[in-house]
Amino acid sequence: MLTKYLAVPALLGMVFLAGCGSDDDRPDQPDPDLVAEGRKIFRFDTFGDEARWTDTLRMHEVIATQVSPATALAVGLKVDADALPPAVREGIKNGSVDLNSPHTTVTLLKLNAVVGVIGKVETVHGKDVLRRVGVTCALCHSTVDNSFAAGIGRRLDGWANRDLNPGAIIALSPALSTAQKAVYNSWGKGRYDPRFSLDGINGPVLIPPAYGLRGIHRITYTGDGDDVTYWNRYVAVTQMGGLGSFSDPRIGVHVRNGDVDLVGPKLPALRAYQLSLEAPPAPPGSVDAAAAARGALLFKGKGQCISCHGGEKFTDANLRLHPVSDVVSEQEPGGAPSYASRTATKQYRTTPLRGLWQHPPYFHNGSAATTAEVVARYNERKGLGLSAAEISDLAEYLKSL
Repeated sequence: MLTKYLAVPALLGMVFLAGCGSDDDRPDQPDPDLVAEGRKIFRFDTFGDEARWTDTLRMHEVIATQVSPATALAVGLKVDADALPPAVREGIKNGSVDLNSPHTTVTLLKLNAVVGVIGKVETVHGKDVLRRVGVTCALCHSTVDNSFAAGIGRRLDGWANRDLNPGAIIALSPALSTAQKAVYNSWGKGRYDPRFSLDGINGPVLIPPAYGLRGIHRITYTGDGDDVTYWNRYVAVTQMGGLGSFSDPRIGVHVRNGDVDLVGPKLPALRAYQLSLEAPPAPPGSVDAAAAARGALLFKGKGQCISCHGGEKFTDANLRLHPVSDVVSEQEPGGAPSYASRTATKQYRTTPLRGLWQHPPYFHNGSAATTAEVVARYNERKGLGLSAAEISDLAEYLKSL
């Protein structure tokens, strides 16, 4: 669906290599075999997290009795059209496949067609029974191209699934208290709090994309780790519930799940695959090229964006982090504490801008709905003196990246 870069005047390319900070000082060219292995891990490996999602949260019971495909699609789960046999595809088209039945969801899990959710299905007396369920990296960091139907299509790995409502999904668990469910249901689409299970504070951030990371050292919003492997281990163990260990004294987190390590040995391949994922270009015809060309000049000049968003990846994350006073995304919605205060660095990294068009809303907390709102916020708080027309042009340029 997105195969070519938007044709924008060559002027835009002048900005790509300008400014402070190169992200190519530690190039990474992953081995193709390792990338292929990592792709399978990213899509299908639960790291044994069924122990959490099945044994503790009992999500297999909920899915088998309450979650129809229609419900699943409504909370942002996606279906891999390439995993559907022709008869099922035809049945969805002609209505003979019941998308309002949880039994159909179990069938989709048996086909390994639900993106990011892996189910163990057994046939008992001629009926499919869901025994265990777990999740993979793809749950949050993949979507589909909707080429078959809304929410059903070919996988787009690395894309932030901003349709996903992970809190609402977790809140279906019968193992949670009413108070816990209220917190999870408060998050909303595209938002997840990766600290809530550890510090008990409710302050969700946006699900980030997992593409365009090659050559960037600091991966998280606050640059807690120096490599994508830090993020992968943290999420796999502390959030997904995978069997393995994670420890970071800076945040006082020391977690060990189980007596075997199903996470650590897979991290090199997972890293290789993630670093192979390129940021998607803007869809053809989605950007006003003339406005974007004017915006490119503002980006480098009056808008002062290049002072932090430099280099080919538009970030200075390899060189420095920024104190909270530098950013314009706080205060947090709902009066939550600064997200940075809950992290190891207590600072923020400059977000890479490639593929920005794909994952609105913006800022770590989603407090800006559009690129125009982003620019307007900077204009107000940094005193840039941009006119309404200049804000519009600069926002259009950001959409083109």
